[in-house]
Amino acid sequence: MKLITRDVPPRAAWALEQAGIHPLLARLYAARGVRGPDELDDTLARLLPPDRMKGTQDAARLLADAMAANQRICIVADYDCDGATACAVGVRGLRLLGAPMGFANVAYLVPDRVNDGYGLTPSIAQRVQASGADLLVTVDNGIASLDGVRAARDLGLSVLVTDHHLPAVVNGQPVVPDDCVIVNPNQPGCPFESKSIAGVGVMFYVLLALRAELRARGVFTPATQPKIDTLLPLVALGTVADVVKLDPHNRRLVSQGLKRVRAGALPVGMAALFAVATRRPQVATAFDFGFALGPRLNAAGRLADMTLGIECLITDDAARADELARTLDGINRERKAIEGDMREQALLLAEQLFDEDEAPPPAVTVFDPDFHEGVVGIVASRLKDKLHRPTFVFAASAAAGKSHELKGSGRSIPGFHLRDALDLVAKRHPGVLLRFGGHAMAAGCTISEDGLDAFEQGLAQVASEWLDAETLLRRLETDGPLDPQYRRAEVVDTLHAEVWGQGFAPPVFCEEVEVLSQRIVGEKHLALKLRHQGAPVDGIWFGHDQPLPARVKLAFRLDADEWQGQKRVRFLVEAAEL
Repeated sequence: MKLITRDVPPRAAWALEQAGIHPLLARLYAARGVRGPDELDDTLARLLPPDRMKGTQDAARLLADAMAANQRICIVADYDCDGATACAVGVRGLRLLGAPMGFANVAYLVPDRVNDGYGLTPSIAQRVQASGADLLVTVDNGIASLDGVRAARDLGLSVLVTDHHLPAVVNGQPVVPDDCVIVNPNQPGCPFESKSIAGVGVMFYVLLALRAELRARGVFTPATQPKIDTLLPLVALGTVADVVKLDPHNRRLVSQGLKRVRAGALPVGMAALFAVATRRPQVATAFDFGFALGPRLNAAGRLADMTLGIECLITDDAARADELARTLDGINRERKAIEGDMREQALLLAEQLFDEDEAPPPAVTVFDPDFHEGVVGIVASRLKDKLHRPTFVFAASAAAGKSHELKGSGRSIPGFHLRDALDLVAKRHPGVLLRFGGHAMAAGCTISEDGLDAFEQGLAQVASEWLDAETLLRRLETDGPLDPQYRRAEVVDTLHAEVWGQGFAPPVFCEEVEVLSQRIVGEKHLALKLRHQGAPVDGIWFGHDQPLPARVKLAFRLDADEWQGQKRVRFLVEAAEL
């Protein structure tokens, strides 16, 4: 592990500090590319205007016409947290905006992960048409569903695609669905600056445009228009849980959502999820969205039915919300148990690929007949973190008539574009990949069981060509030494209140410390007594059970625990340079 200290542009840090930003935050922000205080303005007025996103005006007119004609709208969602929150925002927002006209005719449908797969397929379009819908609206999917959109149009449905993924590529060129309205910042010709906005953010922008359209039609006035900023807690949750880059625009959306959650202005379903996760909305952080609420919603899509998650987010019945949140919590516990068993087995299989004194192969592929396809992505991520290699984990398909197929999910390391690697494997080994897609750091594919060896060899060959020793060296960017004056509980609270996440990493400090004592707790965690710049401080390294030398360079996050009414600072160790 190589610990690297981020550069801090002194002029930017000085400008932020002169603007009244806390000196430590000024340094941290400057190291993350913030150049002026205007970038930290999180007011709603600073959000990008809806008309900057291509297609929002057409979408607003399509939806307003449907409402005026009392047509039936069906939202086709995705089965992850971004899809669930986007669906909830769509259902709540359309009913809210339609209320002055007496319109509330909005339903939704979630494809089944196993039997339907991802996105708008022709069979999903048939189910939407059979439900009696007039207008089909996708959220967090649809931009690559060329056949699905065509099938929906052939069935007489109007189609609105809202998505944030990349379009399909045909003969090397991006291709989008025909004869429908598309709202997606990543479609060709869209000038919207925040290309990293999540699917839930795109749906929120469609609602902003729809509200303006309805206002222009005289449905309500600026004084009487519905307040759709009440949907921002859901927008923030989906944005963080989808691990999109927290650019300034996304940070504003998350910050606005967090402010409302902390003030108690959140849907009862979100409040119930906070309760089952034993977290307090009053001090909510982006970490709570990503590691407490998000996993409980995602578990439904992995092991059961995301309808449970969406119902939890759209209900206004507190008792119903509590019941659903408890169900989701139970499913998440089951997911953890399955994941734990799969992770251990996957690690055993991976370790058989190389000797103890050898480095892992350039890419890792594992499969076990007992693996659950809904959890392969999580296990691939854990294995990638452990071995620092591009990793694919496969499970047998549970879909009817597809038992001969394997569903795989992959995770990558910086410097290795996983989707491009799959494309090269497909070209070199025609017929091995039945379906594939994804992005640089995460991708999925389907292969036949007898193609596993060819896939493993093909991916390893690409990895051996693309990866070098420099890329394979594990690195962690840090914020350098921690000034002792900031080793205080109130500073911890200040840091926790800020919005950190993907592309805007939470603070990790790094320096050499003295290890006064160490012991194993909970069978797999290392509890530490450290001396940091002359003062004693507690530390803990979760999931690490190997002893440390008497002096060691550690990377750590600041945290505080409470004991007998007193808050004490402790270091959460992330890594060590040994």
